[in-house]
Amino acid sequence: MPGSRHLSQRISEGDGIAIIARVEDADAARLAEENGAKAIAVARAVDGIRAATTLPLLWIGPGRPHDADAHAVRPDEEPSGHGPEPVAEVRDAEELEEALDLFDPEIFLLACPEEDDEADPLDAVLELLADVPAGKLAIAHVEVASRDEVLALERAGMDAVLVPGGQVPELVGHAPLDV
Repeated sequence: MPGSRHLSQRISEGDGIAIIARVEDADAARLAEENGAKAIAVARAVDGIRAATTLPLLWIGPGRPHDADAHAVRPDEEPSGHGPEPVAEVRDAEELEEALDLFDPEIFLLACPEEDDEADPLDAVLELLADVPAGKLAIAHVEVASRDEVLALERAGMDAVLVPGGQVPELVGHAPLDV
């Protein structure tokens, strides 16, 4: 039986940190689900993606979300009252506060500030995590190279991490269940 298509529900259920796979096509989405991803992220419309996966779809691209269950919203883009679940994409504490004031999101997508070439992206999102209010969900939008980095995010309290679809098997931490 397929799980919920509500992103917040999917990443908060079960043990451990949820892996959200960034994919470019329906086959990659199917493979990511088979390998244990909890959700799929897309930056553009993907033909056949709904048929390829039962996982929630997070829209991270520009423009209007297509076939999405959730969509990344910058603090200066107030989401509509209906439609996909809003995910506040923030890069610093000021943006996080602005998102809370504007639309009080359930989920935050934490990314390293684009203009800060000196900062370690992993450290930047972990520092930002401290500003996320209790009871809210946090997704790290940071490149991770190993399962150890995923576990460090989990220990710090991150609920999910966005990874390239091809990396799901080595980052998920267990063999997918055969159902």
